[in-house]
Amino acid sequence: MIFVHSKPVSDCYFIGIGGISMSALALLLRDRGVKVRGSDACEGEMTKKLRACGIPVHIGDGEEITEELVVFTGAVSEDNRQLTSARRAGKIILSRAELLGTVASSFRHVVSIAGCHGKTTTCCMLSHILLTAGKPFACHIGGEDLDLGNYHSVGGEYFVTEACEFKRSFLQLESEIGVVLNCDRDHTDCYKTRGELLAAYGDFAARSACAVVNADDIYARNIPHALSFGLHNGEIRAERLRSDGERYSFTVTEGGNPVIRLSLRVVGVVNVMNALAAYACARRLGLTAEEIRRGIESFRGVKRRFEYVGTFGGVPVVCDYAHHPREIAATLYTAQRLTEGRVHLVFQPHTYTRTRDLMESFVQSLSKAEAPIVYKTYAARETYDWAGSAACLASKIASAAYVASPSRLELLLKGRVTGGDMVLVLGAGDIYSVIKTLLNPI
Repeated sequence: MIFVHSKPVSDCYFIGIGGISMSALALLLRDRGVKVRGSDACEGEMTKKLRACGIPVHIGDGEEITEELVVFTGAVSEDNRQLTSARRAGKIILSRAELLGTVASSFRHVVSIAGCHGKTTTCCMLSHILLTAGKPFACHIGGEDLDLGNYHSVGGEYFVTEACEFKRSFLQLESEIGVVLNCDRDHTDCYKTRGELLAAYGDFAARSACAVVNADDIYARNIPHALSFGLHNGEIRAERLRSDGERYSFTVTEGGNPVIRLSLRVVGVVNVMNALAAYACARRLGLTAEEIRRGIESFRGVKRRFEYVGTFGGVPVVCDYAHHPREIAATLYTAQRLTEGRVHLVFQPHTYTRTRDLMESFVQSLSKAEAPIVYKTYAARETYDWAGSAACLASKIASAAYVASPSRLELLLKGRVTGGDMVLVLGAGDIYSVIKTLLNPI
């Protein structure tokens, strides 16, 4: 049972239950004894997982809602038939963000992790620290940890969650620790200026008893904070970095004093920053450096975060969720350092507004690939806009090719890959599912 507006609620219906975040909340409520059902626009991996866990899922918006509480995701339109009917019937209606804030308020210690990128990995790292230290915690993750999935619970004292800036959702959270990993410009459909975005991050931090920020980020470090981390700045730093196949080991220092050496199992220097953020949170929660080391070194990774998924034409295929220019550049850099031959980059833009408003940055990042392939846009909640389309993006990069179908993508890759190469697939849309249909049989 959960309490909404001080009233106990025993049943809940989720509209858009198949999303990573929504499905995690559905599982959390189920574990609290709430009777849960839901619907989604289409069948997917998460809807199948929920059914396997005993949660009924209906495909489409034709099912009648009898539950007292109705929760909807931001992807659901205002004229959704179920949502409209629930409002007419006087149901208690919460957005996903409002429910997350309600759930978080029931825990004694809440750690909320915000930023344009790195949220999922940092949440997972901190969750592994708490798990190996034997702490009673639950985590709500916007991706799938290879061991913990998108939700894991072994108690109700600590709560670790991603804090999403989209539509200022993270302002529903009041946290003991609020982390700002970075303040890169994104969600331009919500924030018309960088000033609006930074003000929202500042408000998020102000709602936290302890704000922890990335001191290497020129915007994050100016947010009033209690603790900071970074490779070059901050109270908690990483020094003496060593790389073995892009897996980094480093010494953590606190106030300039060396404390412990950590070795990561995931690739990319960006994960050093994520590890420092998780370390800072764990130290603030009172964990020892040795407890933190055991947890971080047990972390194996997250699906769609530089994930090896199989082979195509005899060369490895790696998928990553990167859908922002800075993420693309960082992931491509790591792939190029790991590959003897060429990296064949396949990128699917996510939403027209992001692509349109960050077009110049996308062009710069993708131009670092030898001959990038741009796959048709994953529109999500948006309608077509040429100025932010994948075709428009591809037209601005001399060496790029635009493809709009799996068959055309397969044909193009077949003519390119040779031994020693890598296929790197980036994007937050359905490109992950598309590339899996093209992989060589195991």
